[in-house]
This record gives sequence, C-alpha cells and structure tokens, in this order.
Amino acid sequence: MVTEEQIRQALESIFVPGVVRSLPKMNLVRDIAISDQSVHITLASTALGSDAQQFIKGKVAAVLKKLPEVNEVAVDFVEAKPEEVNDIHCVVAVMSGKGGVGKSLVAALLGIELARQGNDVGILDADITGPSVPRMFGLGGARPSGSESGILPVLSRSGIEIMSINLMLPQEDDAVIWRGPLISRAITQFWEEVLWGKLDYLVVDLPPGTADAPLTVMQVLPLSGVVIVFSPQELAAMVVRKAIKMAQKMNIPILGVVENMSYLVLPDSGKKLEIFGKSKGEEMAKASGTPLLAQIPIDPQLAQLCDEGNIEKYNSDILKTFADNFLQALSLKAKPV
Repeated sequence: MVTEEQIRQALESIFVPGVVRSLPKMNLVRDIAISDQSVHITLASTALGSDAQQFIKGKVAAVLKKLPEVNEVAVDFVEAKPEEVNDIHCVVAVMSGKGGVGKSLVAALLGIELARQGNDVGILDADITGPSVPRMFGLGGARPSGSESGILPVLSRSGIEIMSINLMLPQEDDAVIWRGPLISRAITQFWEEVLWGKLDYLVVDLPPGTADAPLTVMQVLPLSGVVIVFSPQELAAMVVRKAIKMAQKMNIPILGVVENMSYLVLPDSGKKLEIFGKSKGEEMAKASGTPLLAQIPIDPQLAQLCDEGNIEKYNSDILKTFADNFLQALSLKAKPV
C-alpha cells in the first residue's frame, strides 16, 4: 500500500499557480487519507480562485494515480485563512532609527544569503511609503495574485517570497500618501492575509524611525528578534540609539547590529577608506549589548546590481559571515515564535 510519505513527496511536484511553490511548501495539504487503493486529499483553498482549484485538482489526481496501487483519487478543498495556514519558523525585523542607512539593502542581503544556505525565505516590505525591495529584485512588472481568501506573494528569481505595496501600485513611482492608521493596517494585512506557506525565515524590512509602522510590526508580528542597521556618521549613530531603546522597551531581542557603508576599498591599493568617518561598529554593539554582525563596505558593483534589479547575483564572503553571525545570535537570543 502507498504511504503518506510517498504521497507528500509526489505532491512536491505540483506547484501553486501564481507563486510557483509546491502544495506542501505552501502548507496547503490539510489531510491525507489512504484506504486500500484509494487516496483522499484535503487541501486548503486559501488564496486560490476557482480556476486554480480545478487546475490543482486535476494535477493531484494525475500525479497520484501514477503511484503504485493507487486507482482512485479524491480531492476536496476546505476554507482556511492565511494566518491559519502559514507556518513560519522565525520572523526577524531589520530596522534603524534613521533613513538612508541601507536598511532595505541589509534586509535583502540577509534574505538572499539565508536562501542560498537552503532555507525557505520570505521578505515582507513594511516600508509602505518608501518601498525599494521590488526594484532591487527586478520585480517591477510583477503583480501578486490570489483570491478573496488571501494574497499570493511574488517569487523572486532565486525563490524568495516577496510582498510589498509597490507590487500593487499602477506605477512603481506612485506616491502612497497615507496616514499612520492606514499604513499600520496595510502592514497587518501583509502579515495576516498573505499566504506565505512554510518558511524558515521571514525578514521584515521596517521603515525608519520609531512611529506607527515599526510599532505595529513589534506589536502584531511574533518577532524572534531585530537587527539594527546604522552607518558610521555620528548623527546616524545617535538616531539609531533611539531604535535600540525602542526594541528594548518593547521587549524584543536585539540580535545584533550591522554597520553599512562602513568603508570603501580602493581598487588600486586595496586600502580601506572610511568615507563617512571612523567605524562606530564596536560602539553600537556595546550600546545595544549585542554582537556586531557585519561591516558592509561601499561596493559600486552592489549598487549597480541593485539599480539593475539583479541584487541576487551579488556574492561576497562578507555576506556569508553576516548570515553565519546572524544565525549564531538567533540561536542564543531569539524569542520562540
């Protein structure tokens, strides 16, 4: 008799239209019943329109009937909210007290390196009024799909799930002129109404500051911790201390700090030039009581790849070290989801 494990393995070959991840990866398989040579599959209909349901139903029947000793396949759908289906192991926010320090870049690089290590990763762009994640990933023409029961995120070239308000605007440079409550509601919807499925890590790119949007994320999302981003300028470091104090007051673990634009490597000599002043990495690590996870240099190649929408092509030993340090800090300080 066919086993449940064989069935689940076969279902991995069936991808959900619109997101191109398998039924098990999207956590849509609710129940598997085996009786003699008959198999009954129950799937969640979350974010699936009627056409998508019919497509999946036909695919499931065709694939499972190829298994030995399976002659009959029945497929049913049950309603479920995205938040009931989602299974996210770890939610981490990337924040700063000040804009322009490269917070979105750090969030994207962290997500990319975690995905390279074989993890299932999503990025929630919570910077509603200044979203930049889709542009870096080259998703300018992409649009989320779904149904009345939920929204399907957009998949990047390397398989990272991404949700951003810019994916829903007619033009990427359209302004989002909303007051705080609307911004907070949009962030909540990205958490509660998007079908993320099974993820090892969901990286949340927060807007700068300590106002409504960061507060919403810290209150609504089950954060395992935050990563604080800053640049070497004294002014930026001063403002970032506010973000550190906010996380501490909200009882959210600070996993570590990242200094972006730390230095520029001169191509001729290999000398490190501290364009924005002396590094404040150790100082900020001491202020937060956490490790310095990475010092990311100014890299013209990285800037070009971001502008071209090819950030996933960037590779560096610094990124691997960053991800390794992050994972180590996470294992020591994270809140369980």
